[in-house]
Amino acid sequence: MKILVCISKTPDTTAKIAFSDNNTKFAADGVQWIINPYDEWYALVRAIELKEADPSTVIHLVTVGGADTEPIIRKALALGGDEAIRINADSQDSFYIASQIAEVAKTGGYDLIFTGKETIDYNGSSIGGMVAELLDLPYVSHAIKFDLIDGAAVIVREIDGGEETNKVGLPLTVSCQKGMAEQRIPNMKGIMGARSKPLKVQEPVAADALTAVVSFDLPPAKAGVKLVSPDTPEELVRLLHEEAKAF
Repeated sequence: MKILVCISKTPDTTAKIAFSDNNTKFAADGVQWIINPYDEWYALVRAIELKEADPSTVIHLVTVGGADTEPIIRKALALGGDEAIRINADSQDSFYIASQIAEVAKTGGYDLIFTGKETIDYNGSSIGGMVAELLDLPYVSHAIKFDLIDGAAVIVREIDGGEETNKVGLPLTVSCQKGMAEQRIPNMKGIMGARSKPLKVQEPVAADALTAVVSFDLPPAKAGVKLVSPDTPEELVRLLHEEAKAF
């Protein structure tokens, strides 16, 4: 079995966010970059678990980005990927990124394509569906459990108010979220081995970017806290009604 896992570089969740060029660009200075947690903890680790169950499984990683993404992809190799492919392009447009991933997948003969359900910076949740559409493959989103039974995938996904179980033939594309697997930390053997694992760089294929960033805005600053004496509950009710609009 061959699995393609999509990897994205995102800012660490503790990074201080700022924008430059009249709020049209993300200010990357001083930002610590990590593998998108949904890609790492759930998509990649579940692929590794499938390889542990069947050692003949091959895991390829793909990312779209410049040379600055290579430390991120090397960490993914250290966790358990066998080979990585970096598409040498810099874009935040989902369709453009999905087009590059789909082009890699077309010639790779993959049985499974795993993505995280979304990236923690843009929260678009669109790459997996676009890749599946471009490849004309079945797509199951927001998966929390994945098993292979008799050559077919049995997938549990979250839906409004409950869960849904799907049985789907291979090949297919799946977006993964919490519940799919548990976070792992690369060991020293994995880190050393990742240095010699193949990391291929490919130039992007022609594809249209369908969106462009107009501007970024930070959320409004938190308002100050108002303290209400326990002796004046009517004031608390008034504030909740008139200012907080709680009812």
